[in-house]
Amino acid sequence: MKNNNRGDIILQQMETIRVLTENNLRRMGDDFWGAPAPKTPEKPTAPEKPKTPEKPKAPEPAGQTAPSAAVEEAPPPEKMEDLQAELDSYIGLTAVKKEVKALVNLVRVYQLRREHGLPTEDLSLHMVFSGNPGTGKTTVARLMARIYHSLGILSKGQLVEVDRSGLVAGYVGQTAIKTRKVIDQALGGVLFIDEAYALNGTGDNDFGQEAIDTVLKAMEDHRDDLVVIAAGYDGLMDDFIHSNPGLESRFNRFLHFDDYTLDEMMAIFDMRCKKACYTLAEEAREPVRACIAETSRDAVSFGNARGVRNLFEKLLTAQANRVAGLDTVTKEELMTILPADVAAVREEKNAEI
Repeated sequence: MKNNNRGDIILQQMETIRVLTENNLRRMGDDFWGAPAPKTPEKPTAPEKPKTPEKPKAPEPAGQTAPSAAVEEAPPPEKMEDLQAELDSYIGLTAVKKEVKALVNLVRVYQLRREHGLPTEDLSLHMVFSGNPGTGKTTVARLMARIYHSLGILSKGQLVEVDRSGLVAGYVGQTAIKTRKVIDQALGGVLFIDEAYALNGTGDNDFGQEAIDTVLKAMEDHRDDLVVIAAGYDGLMDDFIHSNPGLESRFNRFLHFDDYTLDEMMAIFDMRCKKACYTLAEEAREPVRACIAETSRDAVSFGNARGVRNLFEKLLTAQANRVAGLDTVTKEELMTILPADVAAVREEKNAEI
């Protein structure tokens, strides 16, 4: 009877650990850099007004529904100081932060000159982001959409992210239709094309050029309410932009995203621990640092901040396996990552090689 009770207790502990781990991972989201979540402006509360009887609505034809775009409203612009603070809170990205601030200043002065009736040069806000995976390109693109919305450049400020598969179809004439649908979703915001150089097809039956031409036309037709950011690896992005006069004339702003340093990746790891309510034991710090240093030698395969996230999640699994074997579990034990957890992850990695 005693053994049965102990087994029940262990099962309860394992279920508790599983639920806590899942909740922690859900809360962390996809933000690698420790920036606060976008603030949703609160609507001021007001006394309830007497309800006005609604006019009867005409019935919709059978089988038809109102388009979702008709009921969607753009969020109100955020305060620039809040967006600036969010940018400053990102770990690393020193050169990118400087470029973004310079671009914001340029846009502000451009708007002031127009307000005062002074001549202005054409301002192109389309950009090229280059760098290895996990260096913050998508996060900064999303922030740029919100900044442009705050400055009044874009009417909505959303980010629509696609790659080649989201633009190119397999049949003649279908790619332009598919690309235009994506552009329609991006109007009022930023169209973020990841690994954009993949649109440069090599075969006669490749329709990547059709997607490029459709995007270029949209950039011209909707120049006042659409920004396009093309992203990908260094070198390949340069070749892509300079391979087409249309691309070269429209993309003249290049932001390079450096790989994270070891100290920055440790800061990202600490941020993840803090957000998920975990504590890295002091004696486990050096093993974690050594693990990151070893696995991040190839920045492309490791994925910078993405690699840190993967390591963190593996450590949570190792920690859960260890804690599940304890007779009793305290809150502190549920929160602490020990050297044994790092060793378990290393052992698993070595077994895969």
